[in-house]
Amino acid sequence: MHALLSTIASLPLPGDARRVFHGRGGLHPGCEQWALDAYPPVWLLTSFAPATDTELATIGDALQQRWQQLAPDLPLNWVYQCRHEGRSSSRLMAGTVPQPHAVTEGGARFLVHLLQGQNHGLFLDMAEGRRWLRAELAARPGQTLLNLFAYTCAFSVVALQAGAGQVVNVDMSRGALAIGQQNHRLNGLTAGAAFLPHDIFSSWGRIGRSGPYDLVIVDPPSYQLGSFVATKDYPRLMRRLPGLLTPGGRALLCLNAPELGPAFLQDHMAAQAPDLVFERRLANPAAFADVSGQRSLKALVYRRPGA
Repeated sequence: MHALLSTIASLPLPGDARRVFHGRGGLHPGCEQWALDAYPPVWLLTSFAPATDTELATIGDALQQRWQQLAPDLPLNWVYQCRHEGRSSSRLMAGTVPQPHAVTEGGARFLVHLLQGQNHGLFLDMAEGRRWLRAELAARPGQTLLNLFAYTCAFSVVALQAGAGQVVNVDMSRGALAIGQQNHRLNGLTAGAAFLPHDIFSSWGRIGRSGPYDLVIVDPPSYQLGSFVATKDYPRLMRRLPGLLTPGGRALLCLNAPELGPAFLQDHMAAQAPDLVFERRLANPAAFADVSGQRSLKALVYRRPGA
C-alpha cells in the first residue's frame, strides 16, 4: 500500500475529475487492487478485492492528513467502493456527497453518482477520446456524429460544445440517456442532439436514416449479457461501419478488456470492414499507465477513404 499512501501524501488540490492512482496498471507492486479518483469535491477509493477495516482506516487517515494541508477549512469527503467477483458495494466514509453532484472536464460539466451502482456517470479513462473528438470538430465544425453505446452522452456534450452539426445518441438504457439529457441542459445545450433508447442491433434502420455520419463513436461494454459481448458482437457491428460513414469519415473504436489486445480490433476490422483505413491508437491518460499496452484501454481511429 506504500505507493498509494505516497501518492496521497503529495496530492494536489483537484480541479477536473480525474484518476490520481491506478494500481491496476501493475506499475505499483502490492497495490494492484487500489484505484483513487477525484470527483471534486469527493474522493473515490475503489478496491478490486475485499479490504480490511485497518487498511481503510490507514487510507482514510492519509487522506485526512493531506486534506488538512490542502483545504483546512473544508471537510474531507470520500467514498469507498469494493468491486469483487462481479459485485459492487459503495459507502460514504467521511463528509457528504453533493446532490446533484456535477464535475468538470475540459470545460464541460457532467453529473456523477458515486453511491449508486458500479459505474459513476463519467468514464475517466476515456478523457483522451473526448479530447480527440473536440480536436476533430474544432478542425472541421458542422460534422455529424453517431454516438453508439452513448451511456450518459459525454461524447455528445463535448461534440456539441466543439461545433458538431448533429449528434445521434443510442443506448439501451433509458435511465442513462435521461442523465445524458440532463448533462446537455447542464451545459446549456438545448438543440442538436437526438436520444434513441434502442438496442443497436435491432435498430440499424432507424440509425441509418439519420446518416451517413462524419464521425462514429463505438464505446461498448466489453461483456454485458443481454447488451454486448465483445468477442461475439464487435465483429458484426464492424460490418456496419462502412455504410454508416461518409467518405473521409472517421470511427473511434474503443475496448476496455484486459484479455483482448489491440489485435482483436485490428484483425476483425481487416476481415469485416477492409475498406476502412487504420490511422492510429489514441494514448490513454497518463494516470492510467499500464505495464502492458495489450491490457489497457484500446481506442483506435479508422477512416473511410474519400473526400
